[in-house]
Amino acid sequence: MTDQTSVLDELPGDLMIWVLIVSELLVFGAGLLAFLGMRAMDPVGFAADQAALNRVAGAANTIVLVTSGYCAARAVHSAHSVRHMRLWLAAAMAFGVVFLIVKWYEYAEKARHGIGIETSDFFTFYYLLTGFHALHVVAGLIIFALLMRWGNPRNLEAGAAFWHMVDLVWVLLFPIIYLVH
Repeated sequence: MTDQTSVLDELPGDLMIWVLIVSELLVFGAGLLAFLGMRAMDPVGFAADQAALNRVAGAANTIVLVTSGYCAARAVHSAHSVRHMRLWLAAAMAFGVVFLIVKWYEYAEKARHGIGIETSDFFTFYYLLTGFHALHVVAGLIIFALLMRWGNPRNLEAGAAFWHMVDLVWVLLFPIIYLVH
């Protein structure tokens, strides 16, 4: 018998977290492709609706999530010290909560102006994609809370990998929805 390791053995966390991450990326990718397809059919309408978005809030949320991802990476790096790992996870969670507060502010701002999910195709996609993403942020916060109590290095890596997927999705959503015409 040879002592060979496969690529799957090198992945942080469990194989199933990677199945989940890849499937979630495919779902978000399909949503973004549908958004881009609809925008191609109505570029003027999409541009007009996009102008109603709060780009400063979107950019702030990008910084917040990337910073949170850094904290999650530091938590993995600090796994040898439960105290430091928990501090970094708490910081990552705090930034995740800030993200949700800013997103809630954006939604409330739209509601005050009478803009809802049925206002236009643009806003249907905006709410579906950013809302689905916000649910993933909530899931990540729950994962981090569980890891603070029952974390071990392998599970911590899996939780951080999920969080980095949430970061990556936002880094794609922000420019496509908020910036690109």
